Amino acid sequence: MNQDKEQSCLTPAELVRTEAAALEALAKRLDGPMLADFDRAVDLVVRCGEGNGRVVVTGMGKSGVIAQKIAATLSSTGSPALFLHPAEAVHGDLGVLMPGDVVVALSASGETEEILRLLATLKRKGDALVSFCCNLQSTLAQASEVALDCSVEREACGLNLAPTASTTSMLALGDALAVAVSLRKGFKAEDFAELHPGGKLGKQLAKVRDLMHGGENIPAVSPETRMSDVIFEMSSKKLGMTTVQEDGRLRGVISDGDLRRLLEREGGAALSKTAGKAMNANPRTIAAGELAARALAIMEERKITSLVVTDGTGKVEGVVHLHDLWGVELI
Repeated sequence: MNQDKEQSCLTPAELVRTEAAALEALAKRLDGPMLADFDRAVDLVVRCGEGNGRVVVTGMGKSGVIAQKIAATLSSTGSPALFLHPAEAVHGDLGVLMPGDVVVALSASGETEEILRLLATLKRKGDALVSFCCNLQSTLAQASEVALDCSVEREACGLNLAPTASTTSMLALGDALAVAVSLRKGFKAEDFAELHPGGKLGKQLAKVRDLMHGGENIPAVSPETRMSDVIFEMSSKKLGMTTVQEDGRLRGVISDGDLRRLLEREGGAALSKTAGKAMNANPRTIAAGELAARALAIMEERKITSLVVTDGTGKVEGVVHLHDLWGVELI
C-alpha cells in the first residue's frame, strides 16, 4: 500500500493526533534551539510597541486566515496589530506600514510569491521582519531578522497536501508570541477588561463601579433612624439591606438577615431600636476599582448578597448586589 493510500485511511482520531504531534514537536523546539529566536521575536514586538509601532501580520490563503487570528490576539492582549493581505499590499495597501512596525509573515513554503514581492519594500522601509516558515532555507526565512520553524512531519490531510498541521502550528506559535509579549509588557486582567467591554468577557472583567448602584439608589439611613424607617428604606431600595451613614461615611450595615435575627431575638421591641444599635458595625466593603469577579468571590466566601463600595476614607460610593453579578465568573 502506498503512502497516499495509507494516509487516506487515517481515522478522524488519527488525523487529530497528527496535529497534536505537530504541536508537541513545536513545543520541543521551543524548549530547545528555537527558544533564543523566539525570544528575539518577542523583543522586536515589545520594542516596536514602546516606539508606538504596530505588528503587521500577513499571509496568503490558509496562512492568511491564521494571520488574521494572530493579529486579533495580539490586539486583544495589548499589542496593536493589523492584518495586511499580501495581494492587496502591492496594489496600494502597503501604505499602512509605518516606520517602526514589525511585520510577521506566515508562509509554510517560505516561497509564497505574493509575500516575496513585499520584501524589497519592507527592507527599504526598514521594518523588522519575523517569519513563520516550515523551511528555514527558504527565501522568506533567509530574508527575515527572525525565522521561526513551523515544520511538521506531515499534514493532517489524507493526501498530505492541505495546510492543516502546519497552520495549527502557526496558530499555536502566534498565540505563544502574543502571550509572551503581553507578559513581558506586564499586561494585567484590568488591561484586558478595558479592551473587552462587551459580552461575557466584558462582564467577567467589569469593574465594580460599572455594576454598582450609586447616587439616590444607595439605601442609606443615619445611626439615629428608627427601625420602622430602616425597614421602609430597605423595602424601597430593594437591595435587601441598607447602609448606615454619618456625614456620607459608612458606620455600618443592616441586612435582611440582621433584621430577621433582631426580630427573632427581641420581638416587637426591636422596632423601638435605632439603626446604630442594630447595625453590623464591621461590614466587609470593596473599592470601586476592583474587578466584579472579586466582589463575587467575597460574597460567596462570606455568604452575603451585597457589598458596600467605599473609597479610601470610608465614604460610601455605592452598593453592588449579587443580582448585578449574574453572568460574572470567578477568575
